[in-house]
Amino acid sequence: MNTFPITKYKYQSALEIVCLLVVAFCLAAPIPLHAGKDFAQALSQAALERTTHTIRYDGSYRSISYPKGDVPEQTGVCTDVVIRSYRTLGIDLQKRVHEDMKAHFNSYPNNWGLKRTDTNIDHRRVPNLQVFFTRKGKALKVTQNSRDYQPGDLVTWKLNNNLPHIGIVVNRRSKDGKRPLIVHNIGLGPRLEDMLFDFKITGHYRYTGKESPSSRE
Repeated sequence: MNTFPITKYKYQSALEIVCLLVVAFCLAAPIPLHAGKDFAQALSQAALERTTHTIRYDGSYRSISYPKGDVPEQTGVCTDVVIRSYRTLGIDLQKRVHEDMKAHFNSYPNNWGLKRTDTNIDHRRVPNLQVFFTRKGKALKVTQNSRDYQPGDLVTWKLNNNLPHIGIVVNRRSKDGKRPLIVHNIGLGPRLEDMLFDFKITGHYRYTGKESPSSRE
């Protein structure tokens, strides 16, 4: 007759312990990276970390796995700086670009005469990233005002040889304090440089991994 109250008491105690553990976990959990400025700073730090790697510039076509595929870690181009920085934060641009491109193929450039998506290379092409960041993030105004470019922003350029290029704005400033620095790979591996206005800017984007309201369909 006395077993029921004892069993009920033990059950309540176990439930209380579980609740306390859940509360403790929530309090200890980090602020989600998608929380605006926190994400931007995290992406900035991920880009800066890329400059510690020795990378041989190699834009040759390679077959890679899907999802979360990558070219050999000691090689890469400008887009791989962006791809690997986002991957550090748990965002797989290979998968996301592929899914959007597959669903909206005609919205993407047909510069290469492709009839279907290619998970090996689509996300590694600057023009495709420009469309993706516009559709799924936010396309910002291109200006010559350095204050408009914030840490975590993405910038694209047309180089003097007419090739497209991309880099990430980080939370470091030029020596005179007037311009944010850029992490990019223009041929010598990931570098931190004062080059925001060195070439013609063709795009300015912000992408946190969460779709903007205007991008939802």
